[in-house]
Amino acid sequence: MSKFIQEIEVSGHLIDSMILTKIFDKIMDLKGEFQVEEISIGKRKKDQSYARLQVIAKNQKRLDEILDTIYREGAVSKVQKEVVLKRSPKNCVMPDDFYSTTNNRTQIFHKGRWIRVENIMMDKCIVVKSGRASCVPVRDVKKGDPIVVGDKGIKIIPPERPREGVNVFEFMGSSSSSERPTQHIAKKVADDIFETNRKGGKIVIVGGPAIVHTGAADAVAELIKSGHIHGVLAGNALAVHDIEYATLGTSLGMNVHDATLAFRGHRNHMDTVNAVFKAGSISNMVKAKKLRRGIMYECVKNRVPFVLAGSIRDDGPLPDVITDVAQAQREYKKILKDTSMVIMVSTMLHSIATGNMLPADVKVIVVDISQSTVTKLMDRGTWQALGIVSDVGAFLPMVVQQIRKKI
Repeated sequence: MSKFIQEIEVSGHLIDSMILTKIFDKIMDLKGEFQVEEISIGKRKKDQSYARLQVIAKNQKRLDEILDTIYREGAVSKVQKEVVLKRSPKNCVMPDDFYSTTNNRTQIFHKGRWIRVENIMMDKCIVVKSGRASCVPVRDVKKGDPIVVGDKGIKIIPPERPREGVNVFEFMGSSSSSERPTQHIAKKVADDIFETNRKGGKIVIVGGPAIVHTGAADAVAELIKSGHIHGVLAGNALAVHDIEYATLGTSLGMNVHDATLAFRGHRNHMDTVNAVFKAGSISNMVKAKKLRRGIMYECVKNRVPFVLAGSIRDDGPLPDVITDVAQAQREYKKILKDTSMVIMVSTMLHSIATGNMLPADVKVIVVDISQSTVTKLMDRGTWQALGIVSDVGAFLPMVVQQIRKKI
């Protein structure tokens, strides 16, 4: 019985990042076989390992299926082939058999050399122009764009576990838990935020209105004021509730500090929307000294960029809210460029949208009271995600308290 064989190789921190184990598992799961021809294990922390192996399948179709799967785990063909390009037939249309990207760092073999794919995100295509390769959503594809098809000449570089020091991601691993001691986790998260900021890393928070409901708005405002947050992504609700709390002390008409219903509180929400429209924008409200505290205030005063993406359920929405979904997505991407860490707090939809725009090596912290929400957000499959099932109103102030001790 004839067998179909392809020689592949893989390099990197193969053992501690479990890259080689994943490749072996994928081959066996797809009923294939492998023969290790050569392997070299790094002896020091910074040394990379290398492996060359034969992948064996019963037919070409099965071999192609195995190769397509393990290439996405970091394997490459031993004999490099040029990436295949086809032109887009018209605007917003990709060629058949276009290559769909992962969120891992990616390179293509083009004109005899490896080229890094810029702006990497999951579920996009790769456009090659003027010797550069870029990750492009279908909406931005133009007629005639040269687009990568198939999987020849593509190298994926999976994220590797950090090799120096112990941070919160090593401490917890890729997990979500409501049983670990919250105070201890808060300290670890605070340490990682502080160190990321100290090293010049960019930190973005994605937040929902529960930040305000639960009493964590002051903590987030302090993180912005102290320079530990460099961008805010949210929807209409966070801004409205934050400004309602900052100006009237309520959130949806409830007094935040004692959870009692404010007199005529039912109108506070729309009164806030009206006040922002009267000023013309959130920044105008700050300039007119009608808004003197809160998350949005600190963003304006400290020139921290924010993007508010609208939805069909919004009241108003506020003048600052982008109601064109495609434009909002583009603005989110601008804020996320070169981000080191993203903190996702009590907003499933905005967090999922953000997660889809992130490279796999960006650290992600998810905090939500709902276990299912945390699990869903962590299903992006990267070890860099840390899930914390906790009351946001209790957890974020603990984080801020720990950061205060370091300043």
